Amino acid sequence: MNSQITIKKIQEILIKGVQTIHVDDETSRRMWWASLEVIQKDFLAQNYKQGGIWVASPLPALNDKKFFNQLYGWLWSPEGFPYFQKENAGFLPVSNTDKIKKDFDLVSNYKLLNLNQKDGYEPFLMIITPNFQCILSIAGEKDKKILFMKCDEESLKISIELMHAKLNQENYEEGVKFRNAINNLGNLNINNQFENFFWPILSAKLAKLGPSHKIQNSVKNDEKKVQITEAKLLRAISHEVRTPLATIRTLISSTLKKYNMDQSIRNRLIQIDNECNEQIDRFGLIFNAAELVSNEVPSLNKLAKINLAEIFKKLSPLWKKQLTRRGIALKIDIPNQLPHILSDSEKLELMLRGLIDKNTRGLREGSTLILELRPAGQKLKLQLKVQKLDSNQKEILKRDNGSDIGPVLNWDPQTGSLQLSQNATQKLLASLGGHVTQRRDTGLTVFFPISDSK
Repeated sequence: MNSQITIKKIQEILIKGVQTIHVDDETSRRMWWASLEVIQKDFLAQNYKQGGIWVASPLPALNDKKFFNQLYGWLWSPEGFPYFQKENAGFLPVSNTDKIKKDFDLVSNYKLLNLNQKDGYEPFLMIITPNFQCILSIAGEKDKKILFMKCDEESLKISIELMHAKLNQENYEEGVKFRNAINNLGNLNINNQFENFFWPILSAKLAKLGPSHKIQNSVKNDEKKVQITEAKLLRAISHEVRTPLATIRTLISSTLKKYNMDQSIRNRLIQIDNECNEQIDRFGLIFNAAELVSNEVPSLNKLAKINLAEIFKKLSPLWKKQLTRRGIALKIDIPNQLPHILSDSEKLELMLRGLIDKNTRGLREGSTLILELRPAGQKLKLQLKVQKLDSNQKEILKRDNGSDIGPVLNWDPQTGSLQLSQNATQKLLASLGGHVTQRRDTGLTVFFPISDSK
């Protein structure tokens, strides 16, 4: 095949002849995750032990460690997407954090490849085992999505050949591995009955999430339940991410204390320790946001009197150090004699670091982040602004360009940036006493209540 093979082209070929039932983006996302659960829980779980392969884009789709250990995979993901590199393998679901090395070994069981913009960002998954095979994907334009599943011999043959051709074009060595992995499976037992089971099971699962016709506001209640379920899952994943990273930090600390080593090696270990610490804090913030969303009856935080100016002075050296590594300057403008505010000191420190990270991602080298604290009536006003290189003109903080993936996270497929959604940011700050505004002429502004305010 002389023309470039892309994920989008494969989707277009497979969707021919599919009965088109269009749904909006939110519905397609629910159908996708429900389909993944059906495939893994009801079918793959009984067939993975014999080995096989999986191919996915732009996320792994599989969510159980045993599948990663038994099946070899190829993942096309946007360049720079940070959560599937070796040092961040903890993002992949982990069920036994006591066996850190074993958990990290699963990274070698799949190949991460750069997703080309022409591939598109619609989810795609192909699973091939001796006795179970399927292709699942979503295609279509915004709010005109189609979920399709293929398991017939002709579709499987076409997909295998196209994937082989795509790998040959981009990474010949991986193309050889892919072809060998398929050949090693021998003659496939095509399960023509899978389609007859899949759609009824999926329909039943989706029906459980559907609205009750007896209650007028049941649609909103249903969406809230889905959000709570997603947030609980994200909270569990956040915990599992931080656990191995904390173990790595402990090992690094012990190594630095016990062994003499070359300064360059010591500096590299310190750099790894800093990166781990940043990710621990980042996912700690995500954990807090997910916890807030998943609490059906959220408890009010016990806010206490704190000195926000002192927190800034304490943490600014660390913030400057982190931003300097990315070529971004930090300017803090705090007048003397600022009033105290009501908030949660520990969680607010984590939130402030999250705000700085969220609003400096994508900034070019040479930019300056400006943090200002000013009294504003019975509030204390925090402003985050950006200053262009060699210019006094203020540049408004970049708004989220991505799309929300659930109630907590926002993902920008162009950069691979995964961060708190605007809604989650506002809710989390509200639980800490803050109120967020974002205007074109002022950037991001957060108001905190003064401690003696009624």
